[in-house]
Amino acid sequence: MKKYLYIFQSELMTNLQYTFDILVGFVSYCIMIFIFLNLWQYIYSDPSEVIKGYTMNQMIWYVIVTEILWMSLGGRKLCKKICNDVRSGNITYNITKPYNYVEYSLFSHLGITTLKIFLITILGMLLGIVFLKEFPKLTILSVLGVLLSCALATTINIVLITIIGLISFFIEDANPFFWLYSKLILVVGTIFPIEFFPKAIQPIMKYSPIYVVSYGPAKLFVDFDTHRFIEIIIIQVIYLIIALLIAHLIYWKGVRKLNVNGG
Repeated sequence: MKKYLYIFQSELMTNLQYTFDILVGFVSYCIMIFIFLNLWQYIYSDPSEVIKGYTMNQMIWYVIVTEILWMSLGGRKLCKKICNDVRSGNITYNITKPYNYVEYSLFSHLGITTLKIFLITILGMLLGIVFLKEFPKLTILSVLGVLLSCALATTINIVLITIIGLISFFIEDANPFFWLYSKLILVVGTIFPIEFFPKAIQPIMKYSPIYVVSYGPAKLFVDFDTHRFIEIIIIQVIYLIIALLIAHLIYWKGVRKLNVNGG
């Protein structure tokens, strides 16, 4: 475990040198929040109106949190790197290294993401307070619960993107699959909570990545409930375990395929 923590620390320290580049990326985040702020203010003609169990302020806070989780991730960069490693054959060099490629990708990208999510969270909270003049009612314990859920959501997201990248073992380019995944999370999981979708598909969405990587943490932030927290954390842990097993299986089969073909 120490070697993976060292990888995490190394990536974190490296990215501290590029803090300015991260700050420049805040412009796109501010634009997205401004767009959604105006969208929901238009939909909620009366700020006190409740739609599908959400007030206007809750909806905007929901979007702020989901955008923090997604925009701090840098999933495109991770998927592209893994695809390039597979296509170039560089991934085979990791077989002789004292670490597993799946865990290496996870902790390495966590090191990149940690600084981004910290800085974007500060910006997002400031924007929310400035525009809404109101902060969700949270206790110290509920804040810790939200942070735990956000950490699990980010970790699951990285593992799922790693799985997409590892598909390059079997197809020429997995980047189109990441494009589809990103649009699913960004369009469906960020703009609207699950409650806004038809009741017939809501149970299906509970088993989708949307529930564990975007909806869960944001829902806890705007409307924390102990029973919901326990349910979301349990589902996130199960999702993470299954995702890690699938990632290891694909990696093992992919490396075996390369060895058989003399790669």
